[in-house]
Amino acid sequence: MVKSREVLPQPESKFINTQCPDCGSEQIIFDRASTVVKCNVCGKTLVKPTGGKAVIMIKKSKQQILG
Repeated sequence: MVKSREVLPQPESKFINTQCPDCGSEQIIFDRASTVVKCNVCGKTLVKPTGGKAVIMIKKSKQQILG
């Protein structure tokens, strides 16, 4: 008898390690954040919610996807 392979669904959301462009501090953020995320050190806005995938306000080159 042939066993069928069950495919487990993978989550589409990710945690992202970001670096603040102003002060250089690193912070882990969720890419589907439901609230405004600010830098813990200087207070610069890093993420704005949109109802789905959040808008990340910093450069893409300083992001690293965790997971």
